[in-house]
Amino acid sequence: MKFLRLFFLAVLISTIFIACSGSDKKKKDTEIVSDTTSAELLLLNKQIAADPGNADLYNKRAKYYSENLLFEEALTDISKAMNIDSSKAEYFLTLSDIYFGTGKIKNCQAAIQKSINLDPEYTDALLKMGELNLYFKEYAKTLDYLNKALAINKINAKAYFMKGMTYKEMGDTAKAVSNFQTAVEQDGDYYHAYIQLGLIFSTRHNKLAEDYYNNALKLNPKSIEALYGLGMYYQEIAEYNSAIAAYDSIISINPKYKQAHFNLGYIHLVYLQVYSQAIKHFTNAISCDPDYAEAYYNRGYSYELSGDVTSAKADYKKALELKTNYQKAIDGLNRIDRPAKK
Repeated sequence: MKFLRLFFLAVLISTIFIACSGSDKKKKDTEIVSDTTSAELLLLNKQIAADPGNADLYNKRAKYYSENLLFEEALTDISKAMNIDSSKAEYFLTLSDIYFGTGKIKNCQAAIQKSINLDPEYTDALLKMGELNLYFKEYAKTLDYLNKALAINKINAKAYFMKGMTYKEMGDTAKAVSNFQTAVEQDGDYYHAYIQLGLIFSTRHNKLAEDYYNNALKLNPKSIEALYGLGMYYQEIAEYNSAIAAYDSIISINPKYKQAHFNLGYIHLVYLQVYSQAIKHFTNAISCDPDYAEAYYNRGYSYELSGDVTSAKADYKKALELKTNYQKAIDGLNRIDRPAKK
């Protein structure tokens, strides 16, 4: 959910500053912000230059800037839109995204409320207020806003998806599943609902998990999220060849995805007991992340089981350097240093 993801980026962004209208350094409405400006922005710039009194165009460009984390420019444009027409609920919703992206949560909430006040049946605003309350774990309020949106229009896959997320966080997986399933019934391309259903059914070791993850992969064949979920599902039900294939697919997409390398090592260490392969995969994980203490420990254990105690000892020591009081590494060193029984 883009709206929520923006919050985690907001802490890295300083308070936005709007130049005074009389400044010689004021940016022109048609200014190109970089050499790689998208065709979408170029078109908006051209349209605004031709029709500078069109509030909707400023709102569209504000959305573009907000989605690309250019919050100063976004706030400038939405302010212009509101100066032209302050009666549009949609503009206040755009403003809420900008406030959320800059960490101004109270201002964000106030902007959404203003949007609802202007148009009580504006379902996008109701959904966003529900989303904000979900972020704060105000579950009763979340459901209230989502149900208000559904009372206006029962065909609303996002509302059902968000209800599913709310019930999932509340621990009611039965209602979560019901709402996620309604979301995909209403929108067969709802990728995130398939992922959530895959996660839930995977914990139950239910074969439906495979179907849901594969549905997600049909929508996004290079989804590492879906492939990893599928790999974990196969790993948990002991279909190791299928798990290996899923993790290999991840690595073909992103060779630096350390968890896929680690899981391949774990399968070969714990389940297949092919220690040479385990060592190779844990080494690959360490290449992706030289501070991966768990990978050092597991490679050390692979070395220990294969009889190379010198390499095992080195890896256990390295794991302890990276993770103080790492009990498994301590136990490994104690096993190696323990005098052999006569």
